[in-house]
Amino acid sequence: MSADPTPCTVGAPRPRIEGRLKVTGSARYAADVLMPDLAHGWMVTATISRGRIRDIDASTALGMPGVLGVLDHRNAPRLNPEAGNYFGPDGSLQLLQDDVIPYAGRPVALVVAETPEQARAAAAALRVTYDVEPHDVDFRLEHPAARPASTAFGPEADTGDVDAELSASTIVVDERYRTPEESHSALEPHAATVWWDDGDVYAVDSNQGAFSVSEVLAALWSIDRDRVHIRSEHVGGGFGGKGACGPQVILGSMASERFGRPVRIAMTRAQVFETTASRPPTDQLVRIGADPDGRLRAIHHRPAYALSPLAEYIEWCTEQAKILYAAPAIRTQLTAVPIDILPPASMRGPGATPGSFALESAIDEVAERLDMDPLELRLRNQPTVGPVSGLPFSSRRLVFCLREGARRFGWAARDRHPRSRREGTLLIGSGMATTSFSAGVFPSTASITAETDGTFTVSIGASDIGTGARTALTAVAADSLGVGTEKIRIRIGDSDLGMAWGAGGSRGTTSWSFAIVEAARKLRENLGDPVRPVTATVDTTAMINYQPDRERQTFSAVFAEVSVDPATGEVRVRRLLGMFAVGRVINPLLARSQVIGGMIMGLSMALHEESVRDPRTGRQANGDFAGYHIAVHADVPDVEADFVPDYEPQDPSGFNGLGEIGTAGTAAAIANAVWHATGTRQRILPIRLDRVLEPAAVAGELHVA
Repeated sequence: MSADPTPCTVGAPRPRIEGRLKVTGSARYAADVLMPDLAHGWMVTATISRGRIRDIDASTALGMPGVLGVLDHRNAPRLNPEAGNYFGPDGSLQLLQDDVIPYAGRPVALVVAETPEQARAAAAALRVTYDVEPHDVDFRLEHPAARPASTAFGPEADTGDVDAELSASTIVVDERYRTPEESHSALEPHAATVWWDDGDVYAVDSNQGAFSVSEVLAALWSIDRDRVHIRSEHVGGGFGGKGACGPQVILGSMASERFGRPVRIAMTRAQVFETTASRPPTDQLVRIGADPDGRLRAIHHRPAYALSPLAEYIEWCTEQAKILYAAPAIRTQLTAVPIDILPPASMRGPGATPGSFALESAIDEVAERLDMDPLELRLRNQPTVGPVSGLPFSSRRLVFCLREGARRFGWAARDRHPRSRREGTLLIGSGMATTSFSAGVFPSTASITAETDGTFTVSIGASDIGTGARTALTAVAADSLGVGTEKIRIRIGDSDLGMAWGAGGSRGTTSWSFAIVEAARKLRENLGDPVRPVTATVDTTAMINYQPDRERQTFSAVFAEVSVDPATGEVRVRRLLGMFAVGRVINPLLARSQVIGGMIMGLSMALHEESVRDPRTGRQANGDFAGYHIAVHADVPDVEADFVPDYEPQDPSGFNGLGEIGTAGTAAAIANAVWHATGTRQRILPIRLDRVLEPAAVAGELHVA
């Protein structure tokens, strides 16, 4: 290393290191790995939502060409029933262990054959009969099984006297907001290639955290974790849907152990919909009281979300109510409702995305009833410390986001009254929303080797799920070592590289960067000896303050302009603008791509995405891309995103995460814009045509001046 380091690489807009591999098709994903003697597995899934398997007739399937065998609950290897994920034991991991059907889409058998076509044909010939039991997918806040949610993320808020403050308020918004079940819809379907060798299990898997998957798989097989080797070098998107140990790697490991050959399971899109977890639906009550000058007196947020009896989970919808606004009284009551579904999973902006839709819609309704500018209402109620915790904010640049976003968007020219702007037959409206998302770091290990040729090899079990993590971490390493990025070789996506947090919770890059920075510091201290190679390894577990004395959050302000055709109910988003405070930005090019992608997901949530379940069967009725609609390029004509200057003092490099903050808040901004255009409040997502279509249009009487 030179005494005069090269120019700082953090903050430079660099293209992705692996970009050429991806655009040329050279990047190998989990279903692309070449393996000798490879067999293929095909899942058979339950067609009922609750009951038991009466019989599985595999006689025809076993006689078909290329079929090696069929695994089901009668002959499958036994797994550890105590194995679990982040929230403890998880019954959804216990595949082919008994005859119980707890949800529609539960894998009930795996056909293994020489080719995927042979496995698929034999799976279609399998005959499964069931004893059907009554199922319950009737999700609602008032469900008789509703219970307080787990407080593993922290206690619920209960400050001040909410009822007294509401009684003393001049206006009270008391409304209900609903969001549907949603699918992650990553471009790459889940897939895994799995094999055993001398008691060790190996897998190339599509996941968001190779180390955590290795931990779960080791627990399932009751073997040491260092005997499980998971690689996930290239992953085609995840959004939370690949954060857990998926059925593809569990079933693949069972089949490979049984048949003594490498086994690949590559799901179809329909299988992804029915066998992998979704964002749960929510049903949220919000009460907000305010004085005539817009000062908030009380916030009461009572959301419910669906979960499965098989596993604990938290959809943390109440966090923003504790962070965004000052009020003398704040109460949150997060409620879990167990129904007969696959356990849900975090989806981009978990909790914050559905939670902010309810809270920011209600805040907009407060402004409406006070005849006040929604921007001014938000500015008037900014807290100086955490409204519930009382802790100072580590960094809070939300006001800057609001003011700069409003300036760029042209908010000052907006007439705040609804139906005030028209273009021909179209109604034009604009809306806004703010949100926050908790930030921080989790433990990770990193190793850096100073090689004999003057380069450095950085090894960390990070995951790049399309975010550009390789590129960002290369810049962090180069910056920390004082060399150019051409001197850095980075190894990621392998559980053998050591413990590391996965790509999730907006904590992946910050956690990995923290470990790399500390490893670089240790290496520099040991480079007095000219003999190379020399390696420095750091585990950040003991370095992390798990109870910081400051609120660490990221913030955003999102502005939206929409057009609404009252004759058809069609909503079109014309413009989206987002301003973000996310700490020091490692790579503006990749970061902007991240938050723009997040805003597009928020648009998709607002207008399109909705998993529909048939109440008679409990099954998803639109489990494919023909029926489950997501935003496409034509839905996103103009998106602008930028970052305000920010620095996170609790991080050695000033970083914070930004994976979730782009999505959270966008749906509320669009819904508020639809109200401004039409004068009708949309409290249920998605904002479908039939929900917007005006009564006069239905009667054929609509005439717009």
